[in-house]
Amino acid sequence: MRIAFITIAVSMFLILLILQQRWPLRQLTHPWLKRVVINIYLAIPMFLVAALLVRPVGWHTVSWSTQHAFGLLRLIALPGWLQFILGFLLLDLSFYYWHWLNHRVPLLWRFHNVHHVDPDLDVTTSIRFHVIEVGYSTFFRLLQISLIGINPLTFIVYELFFQLSTFFQHSNLRLPISFERILNKLLVTPRMHGIHHSQIKRELNSNFSVVFSFWDRCHNTLRLNIAQQEIKIGVPGYDLPAANHFWHLLILPFMRQRDYWRLPNGKLPQRSEDQSKPVTFLRE
Repeated sequence: MRIAFITIAVSMFLILLILQQRWPLRQLTHPWLKRVVINIYLAIPMFLVAALLVRPVGWHTVSWSTQHAFGLLRLIALPGWLQFILGFLLLDLSFYYWHWLNHRVPLLWRFHNVHHVDPDLDVTTSIRFHVIEVGYSTFFRLLQISLIGINPLTFIVYELFFQLSTFFQHSNLRLPISFERILNKLLVTPRMHGIHHSQIKRELNSNFSVVFSFWDRCHNTLRLNIAQQEIKIGVPGYDLPAANHFWHLLILPFMRQRDYWRLPNGKLPQRSEDQSKPVTFLRE
């Protein structure tokens, strides 16, 4: 099972890596290879912690909650198919809240900021997280899995969908806009998540969903009406190249934090709202 999971995930990553070169959604603004090397360096300790800590804790928590019939879904007897659907939805909803918290709680944002400081957005950004952010997410996973009370099948299937969705939404792949508008009714897509990586604060603090896009609709945090070529990726206060060196990114959460939302020249990135389209209309 583990080998199949890794094979599917790696294949998806490589396919998106190739396709985004052929059909790019946004014009890249920084040297691609240099960024990729930095993102891979950050990913190595992250994957080690995920493999040695986060996933084992998740799996043991699933096994424990199953053996002890613990969790919300164990309170009443449910058919297996309904338990699977509800478990999948509750996992995704709780990840929405976790993502939201990582933006709202200053201490958590210090580490999550490393992901957003990337000056361009493509599939390699999906593996760019600070190792400590991944480490403390273990406590969230323990609470999430035990309180929901999912079974092993739900855990495995959601983990795979979570990983594939993370790759897909971060990719710089241009899909036909008519197709993406349909797909986005259900799933998070590259254009939707591209807005989440905007330097403009109100845009970055939107579109928190992970797999299903409707959580943002339910929580009024959906924003789609920004054309991709109008988006500048990154965090304004860390817009200079020196902020994206590997060692600087490792120590960044422990340093005195800059004004996140002002550019090095002191200006505040702004955009006048496009009144011609509602915020929930996906732009080209």
